[in-house]
Amino acid sequence: MHLDSFSVSGFRSLTDVADIPVSRPTILAGHNDGGKSAVLDALAFLVGERVLTDDDRTYQSVGSDGEPASPPGRCESTSVTGRFILDDWEQEQFDLPARVEVRRHASIDQSAQLEIWGAQPDDERLHSLERLMVPALKTLVGEFGLSPASTLKADLLTVLRAYGRAHATRHAWLPAPAGLSKRMPRYLLFDGKAARPDDAVKAALTERFQSHVADSDVKEKLSIVEEEVKDRLRVDAESLCKHIQSRCPDLSEVTVAPEVSFQHGFRGAPLRISQAAGEAVGLERSGLGRNRRVSLAVWEWTSKLLADEENTAPQSADSDEPAQPGPVQTIVVYDEPDTHLDYGHQRKVMALIREQSALPHVSVLVATHSMNLIDGVDISDVVHLKLDNHRTVVERLGAGIVGDAIDDYLGKLAAAVGLRNSVLLHERCFLAVEGDTEQRAFPLLFRLCEGLTLQAAGVALWSCSNNEGALHLAQYLITRSRTVMLVVDADSRNVSKSIFKPAKLTQFFGGSASKHVKFLGEPADDAPEAEKFNELEEIFKDEVWARVANRIWPRSDPDQAWADGDFAALRGQGKFSSDVQQMLQAGSPDGPGGKPEMMYELSMALTDPADVPEQLRTIFSELRTLAD
Repeated sequence: MHLDSFSVSGFRSLTDVADIPVSRPTILAGHNDGGKSAVLDALAFLVGERVLTDDDRTYQSVGSDGEPASPPGRCESTSVTGRFILDDWEQEQFDLPARVEVRRHASIDQSAQLEIWGAQPDDERLHSLERLMVPALKTLVGEFGLSPASTLKADLLTVLRAYGRAHATRHAWLPAPAGLSKRMPRYLLFDGKAARPDDAVKAALTERFQSHVADSDVKEKLSIVEEEVKDRLRVDAESLCKHIQSRCPDLSEVTVAPEVSFQHGFRGAPLRISQAAGEAVGLERSGLGRNRRVSLAVWEWTSKLLADEENTAPQSADSDEPAQPGPVQTIVVYDEPDTHLDYGHQRKVMALIREQSALPHVSVLVATHSMNLIDGVDISDVVHLKLDNHRTVVERLGAGIVGDAIDDYLGKLAAAVGLRNSVLLHERCFLAVEGDTEQRAFPLLFRLCEGLTLQAAGVALWSCSNNEGALHLAQYLITRSRTVMLVVDADSRNVSKSIFKPAKLTQFFGGSASKHVKFLGEPADDAPEAEKFNELEEIFKDEVWARVANRIWPRSDPDQAWADGDFAALRGQGKFSSDVQQMLQAGSPDGPGGKPEMMYELSMALTDPADVPEQLRTIFSELRTLAD
């Protein structure tokens, strides 16, 4: 059984959290107490590695009358539902389809039960077939006129289940088939917060212990020893029963049935280290950093074991041979694995996670604050958890989008312009600019005006580059409660095939286009015609252009200087930015190599915020407010 995703209901802060992927790897990100550890514990509950306690049940926020509960009580039921993919052997063994939903459910007055979603037979006698003995199953087979392959219980169950599915008018949660729980994924936890390498060693060696015990030769020897111990205990138990009856004559019968199993006999392997010969000490007396490094080494070894298991797993059978059980899925779980590790070892953790994720039957979940880990995977594999009214909600960017492959675009955009996963998740304000010129100049101009960088202000900058995908991205972020501002030249609305034409902007942003898009050079409605400009370069005053040009692009003739009139003469004649660039290149041996370089050097040369056009200063101030 391969777990593809899971949903949680009624588990701590996870009142109703749906579709958490189990990928290669999945990154769980979010603030402290946002629900990351709760998600990992809920997964452990699903696969049978955790016993539900009362403290795990979610508090009810309202009472039965709809009013706030006082004092708040616990919810009546808790369930974790997984969507699983079954291999051929499992489909045949349990008579199930390739994809199923299985949940572990616990009502407040019942212990946890493993259930499967399926067709519920209309005849109630077919609801719990596994509990019936062979004679009762034969009776039902005869009553319904069925023809099983044999009178074995498995064959009787097969035909009765098929009959029940064919005569079912509704679906419901049904008891899971016997043996299905043994095919649940293995759960290997690497807890970075605990900093206990002994636990990592135990977890790693426990898997090897169980593998060795399952070996046919060892299993046969253990069975012989188990039976011998059982025989001896039965003699002891018989004596005990006689003694109890002698002291309690009112009891007619007393029996004790000893149970012995060596399957879970491995209790641990305490780890001791030494830096000098003969000076071994327990790791609990070592520093936290060393603890984490030792734990990392243990899990690197675990990764090798997982790879060895893949290499020795049974190969798929030929079509004319019966299906064989495939290896059980292993889910490696990391809870803040980078805690107490320096940057270099954090990189090793990421490399280890990638190595494990590459194994066919291994999935990895990582709960972390590390930007390195968050930025190291596809954005659709990042699950962002946050609290909303004390309850966890899930946000996934780049998942579930249809039509324009937004998820692919997000990943490519992040790689192309440095818009990392961590930025997409955590920044609240995004500034989209037209192209390379603005992308190079705006960070310098913003810092000059606001006294801090765009990044420090919480503003993420990226370039549209006349790519319509940029508008898709802006629209996508806006629908997910992000603040987005697009700043473009006023004349971009008139350029052929421009993505900033009014009709195109209305298509993406509707009536709120003016809220999200700022046109540089477009003044207020009551401004005189002379104050209207077409592009970024044009809104800078002639005096500023001349002063900066004399400093960094001096004329070839040292006796001449650039004057305000040189730049004023270029206005209204053509495209101002191109004309200025050509004039500076022709008149100065140090002239700029292109428009992006020209605006970058101009921005670098400015030292007074008053030299930045008022429209830009207003935009930067508004961005600062939005980001705050």
